[in-house]
Amino acid sequence: MPKAVEVQYLTIHGHERAFVKVGTGPALLLLHGLGCDHTTWLPVLAALSRRYTVIAPDLLGHGRSAKPRADYSVGGYANGMRDLLTVLGVDKVTVVGHSFGGGVAMQFAYQFPERTERLVLVAPGGLGPEVTMAIRAVTMPGFHQVMGLLTLPLVRQATTTSLRTLAASRVPLVRDLDEVAAIVESFRDPRARRAIRQVVSSVVDWRGQVVTMADRAYLTAAMPMCVVWGSDDAVIPVRQARRIAELAPGATVEVVQDAGHFPHKDHPQRFVRILDEFVRTHPPATYHRGRWRALLRHGAPGPAAPAGLGPQAETA
Repeated sequence: MPKAVEVQYLTIHGHERAFVKVGTGPALLLLHGLGCDHTTWLPVLAALSRRYTVIAPDLLGHGRSAKPRADYSVGGYANGMRDLLTVLGVDKVTVVGHSFGGGVAMQFAYQFPERTERLVLVAPGGLGPEVTMAIRAVTMPGFHQVMGLLTLPLVRQATTTSLRTLAASRVPLVRDLDEVAAIVESFRDPRARRAIRQVVSSVVDWRGQVVTMADRAYLTAAMPMCVVWGSDDAVIPVRQARRIAELAPGATVEVVQDAGHFPHKDHPQRFVRILDEFVRTHPPATYHRGRWRALLRHGAPGPAAPAGLGPQAETA
């Protein structure tokens, strides 16, 4: 069982932010998924901290961070991460985002390319509209009240015990239910339920994901990107990884076999190797305003892409 690490706190814009910061070396910013917190990274934290400065926050509305009535959009989260890094004195990072955190990571890289060295997406939201019905249900009327009933002590205990028992069976379709059990536990706090509903409502409607990177993926031509997916992901289907070839042809794609929606927990050593090799073999992006301007002007390349806009191009 991975060891817990010291949780630190900073108050930014009047709201307390919880995070862990361990290790030395180039900075990694690890962003967890919806309803989770920094503990989702515990299986890989110690190994990564041997080579990197690892910063793993609890996003606002999650874990031990404050849960105010606030901006829970992906853009708002990206701004919050910029401010946290600024206070910590960290100028540039490789940003690693899991699931919803992948959407925040993409937004961070888009809003702050001058502070992003590399982009690593782990089973990310934002590549297509498909999303499990359980996520869509969060936006439905009555969610807050239903979850209030499900988190009553005896009901919650029975529910979480059942979920963890199913997860222990290691059947692919139910392997991630231990994480669902942890989310149900967190929903004891009505502030957490309200925050999660605001988060989901900002990116998902009844038809699926609304916020995607599809229209801006061409900007990754100026930034190394790696996508990691579990072969048995039952939350966001692995087939979305195939879209990477058309959206960001220069990206590295790794499918981890016998892994679900949390490949960093199912196969932590494999995940660390993938991340470490990607960082070692891909020099950090260098922000160049002229090049970024040229990419924005030309937009997504079509069949006959403008010359000189490949990954190594320099535009004055």
